[in-house]
Amino acid sequence: MSLIYRMITVCALALACAALTTPAQAQISLSGSAPATGTPSLPDDMTTEDANALISRLSDADVRAILLDRLETQAAAQQKDDTGVSDFFYHATTGAVQSIITPIQRLPLLFERQGAAFALFYERIGAFSGLLIMLAYMVVVFGAGALAEIAFRRSTRNWRILPPADPDNMQLREVIQLLVQRLTTQVVAVVIFVLVSMAVGRTILPDNILPIVGLIGPFLIGFPRFMLAIAFFLFAPMNPEYRLLNVDTKSAKALCFHQFWIAFLLGFSAAIMAFNDMHGLPRGETRLGFWLNLGMQIYILTLFWRYRAAGQSMMRGFEPEITPTEARVAQAYPYFVMVIIFAVWWVINIVVSYENFALLTTQPHYKTMILLMFAPAMDTVIRGLVRHLSPPMTGEGAVAERAYLSAKRSYVRIGRVVVFGIVILTIAGFWGMSAENIASAGVGPKLAASLIEFLIIMSIGYLLYEVVSLYINRKLAAEQTASGFDPDSQEVGGDGGGAGGSRLSTVLPLILGVAQATIVVVFLLLGLSNVGVDTTPLLAGAGIVGLAIGFGAQKLVTDVVSGIFFLVDDAFRNGEYVEVEGTMGTVEKISIRSMQLRHHKGPVHTIPYGEIPKITNFSRDWVIMKLRFTVPFDSDPNKIKKIFKKIGQDMLVMDEFKEDFLAPFKSQGVLEIDDVGMVIRGKFMCKPGTQFMIRKEIFNRVNTAFAENGMEFARREVRVALPSMGDQALTAEDKAAISAAATQAAQEVAPDAGKDGR
Repeated sequence: MSLIYRMITVCALALACAALTTPAQAQISLSGSAPATGTPSLPDDMTTEDANALISRLSDADVRAILLDRLETQAAAQQKDDTGVSDFFYHATTGAVQSIITPIQRLPLLFERQGAAFALFYERIGAFSGLLIMLAYMVVVFGAGALAEIAFRRSTRNWRILPPADPDNMQLREVIQLLVQRLTTQVVAVVIFVLVSMAVGRTILPDNILPIVGLIGPFLIGFPRFMLAIAFFLFAPMNPEYRLLNVDTKSAKALCFHQFWIAFLLGFSAAIMAFNDMHGLPRGETRLGFWLNLGMQIYILTLFWRYRAAGQSMMRGFEPEITPTEARVAQAYPYFVMVIIFAVWWVINIVVSYENFALLTTQPHYKTMILLMFAPAMDTVIRGLVRHLSPPMTGEGAVAERAYLSAKRSYVRIGRVVVFGIVILTIAGFWGMSAENIASAGVGPKLAASLIEFLIIMSIGYLLYEVVSLYINRKLAAEQTASGFDPDSQEVGGDGGGAGGSRLSTVLPLILGVAQATIVVVFLLLGLSNVGVDTTPLLAGAGIVGLAIGFGAQKLVTDVVSGIFFLVDDAFRNGEYVEVEGTMGTVEKISIRSMQLRHHKGPVHTIPYGEIPKITNFSRDWVIMKLRFTVPFDSDPNKIKKIFKKIGQDMLVMDEFKEDFLAPFKSQGVLEIDDVGMVIRGKFMCKPGTQFMIRKEIFNRVNTAFAENGMEFARREVRVALPSMGDQALTAEDKAAISAAATQAAQEVAPDAGKDGR
């Protein structure tokens, strides 16, 4: 038994070790020969027979050696992963703090080594006389550049676009054209200045002075002037009518001033770092970059705090009305930028703690801050382009106006998503971040690639969601405008019976809801699957739920299928007045399984499609309204016919009714004779929804016409026949008794009135 137990134990250990062995470590042959290291190793493709053969050749010590080797390998790999995580946490906290403490500790060294660099420069140019010569050369070099710039400006004076005759009514195209022309002139002038200065410098400057002048021209003169030209392009401090950013003139002038000095400090930082490289001063030794960066961060933080109202105004833009979300974003923008600036500064300290000074050579932190500072300009440009380049409003009325505003908001959201993606990718490029770089940094290739793919999929899904919503909403608005149906402006408590919307306007909201739900589900599943979430259980669960619905909710399936066929048959539309088994109302809402009817007195009836045996539609195509008038027995029907005809002809030319009539009001003659008088009927044909207003006007006109012609409507009367009483007069008691009897008789024969549900 001990031998069998030993063999089973050794076989299990061997198979376990074989599972842990990597291909690079599987070097042992089936003959049992061990590597030169003395520690046996196992191949990956070992069969049961091979394992038995190998066990017979290995001792207990060999098995223990293999197992210990594999366990040590796993522990080392785990320790390496743990070390990577803990190392990052160290650099993000303690290391970053140490990156702040070190420059303070090296401050004396900074003055010493920087002074040595200046001394070396002073020695190279030839002491004080060399400094004077360099200044003279600079006057000549930069003077030549200035003369070339002046010549360019004078030669292009006639090329400039003249300002419009009416600056208050300029289109965005004219403003952009004028400002781009000015910006182009400024930029070309700066480029000419720099190029001519460099060309003259290379020609006349000695070798020991040329590099320094090459730093001063582009970094301390050209770059600040270039940024000032961009500031004038955006803020237009001298021409408020050309201003692209919504700020007051005082703030515009101040921001242009500060943008120039920010650019000067950026140029000075780049120039001094290049100067130190020329004179053998390593960047990480004195930590001069820390103090330059700290000064820049404090300057920008102070600037955003002082002009936070201007930043909020820039984010709001020139639109008179913005959404509450846009207002909150504008309110929080300056504080958000302050947080971003501090976060960028902390990231720089983390990078320095890794001693990765090469990453900071291209100054990604400054580029990031500049890009964020121009965020209001990009957002304002998007809204300006949408305001001036979006398609014009189709049709007139409240429906068309709401659709136009909704489309503009969709265009703005799409533009913001695109610009946001471009900004994120640009900032990632500044910092050298990509899927490969993140993976090589130890974060993990699968996680990094999956995260980037998830963001891309979600962005594409959102853009598709907005595009589909925009297209369907525009089609819906066009249909509602063409049909004249506005679901939000229907008369509350009216008589109902309106024409309603078109067939397409009834179906489009359902299509939009289904399309939006489909896009959300599909792209969410795609995104989750790309980050490693197994979506198979979700799909299986959805299938089980669908199966349960199919078996346990057959009525729901009946409602859905019946609704589809009702919509296919075009049995009803939004806004139409229908009757379903005695329930009447205006179709107010249509869902997948039911419809809601709003009765003209207010109640809302929800009716599942499966419970509708038939639908009576009162609002389709045309309506015939028949009116009854009771006149005395001695009335002339022909005269009444002429009165009705005249009323009908008069109403046909009235502005408020002439578009609604399909057939004029006219008499249909005597319908019947009852115990009150003759019943004469009139009728007219009109568009659905207008019959009740026309009816009210006809009643008023008939009443007026009868009064003008000395005619009256018949009234119910009770006649009392008294026997002949000679000269005897009725007493008061007799009159009271006769009146009471007549009243009782009239009440007994009077028909019920006022019970019409309409």
